[in-house]
Amino acid sequence: MASFRSLKSNIFEKEERRQQHGAYIRGLNAYDRHKKFMSDYVRFYGKHTSSEEKLPTKTDQDTLREAYRFIRSEEDDLDSSWEQRLAKRYYDKLFKEYCIADLSKYKEGKIGLRWRVEKEVVSGKGQFICGNKKCDERDGLSSYEVNFSYQEAGESKQALVKLKVCERCAVKLNYKKEKEKARQLHKHDKERHKRMRYEKGGKGGPYNDSDDETDSESERKDKRKGNGAKSSTTNLEDKKDLDGDEEFDEYFEGMFL
Repeated sequence: MASFRSLKSNIFEKEERRQQHGAYIRGLNAYDRHKKFMSDYVRFYGKHTSSEEKLPTKTDQDTLREAYRFIRSEEDDLDSSWEQRLAKRYYDKLFKEYCIADLSKYKEGKIGLRWRVEKEVVSGKGQFICGNKKCDERDGLSSYEVNFSYQEAGESKQALVKLKVCERCAVKLNYKKEKEKARQLHKHDKERHKRMRYEKGGKGGPYNDSDDETDSESERKDKRKGNGAKSSTTNLEDKKDLDGDEEFDEYFEGMFL
């Protein structure tokens, strides 16, 4: 009987600690929650990382070929506390969620992308700090969904990932697209003015109203195409949780925009 009371008491104590910790987490802003989860993750799981995985990254090409992984078995997490599982759940959701961009050749329309390394995940680079590898801006970040083509285990893969950049770097990211859009609009305006001159001078065939409709439709398509690059932060697809930890997702609100 004493053993049953002790077990019951332990269960109530764990639940009380879970509720207290949950209330504390909800009271933090997104960036403070990120720092808390990363601190907990390093505290609980950092000692289990392989020494080979801590080798310094030399180049972006090296980073693309190598994947950082924590080596843990299911048995290692059987007795994990709620706080530990919450931190691990957050880290797992970060894996391949955001990328880092090299915008040094943006005028040529060449954008380099790579996954984040551990140091960048922990610091919030690419999530709370501009994803351009040469920029550390934290304010005015916008989220874009980009098509990432990469090689993994000898296979060519593609994934839609988020790239968060500041206003200045967003101009670089969309430079080629905006330049092409401006060129198309200039071409349409030039053709329209040419038709108007012909109509006023009585030259050429009869003016066809359908021409303007075609131009307007092209402009609308261009506008939709331009706006399509920016990701929607309200319609992100929910990821199926294979571990049954959906209860943790409420603590990540506003952290994956």
